[in-house]
Amino acid sequence: MNNWQNELLAEYDRQRILQEVEQIRLEKLAGKSHPRLFARIMVNFGGWMLLIGKQLRERYETPAVSRITRPRGTP
Repeated sequence: MNNWQNELLAEYDRQRILQEVEQIRLEKLAGKSHPRLFARIMVNFGGWMLLIGKQLRERYETPAVSRITRPRGTP
């Protein structure tokens, strides 16, 4: 092997080590996040969506009693 190949292999190894270090850092960072916080936020968000959905249904659905039926020939 000549010097160029040795340098190329050393650079390749350096890049691989840096990628492994970054992966370990990201795994540690992900482990520190609070899954309970995320779950609580998602439960609250789901409850909010249900509440808004019920309010929209009440606002925009017309009850069957209040519908006006017209004969087909009249405008």
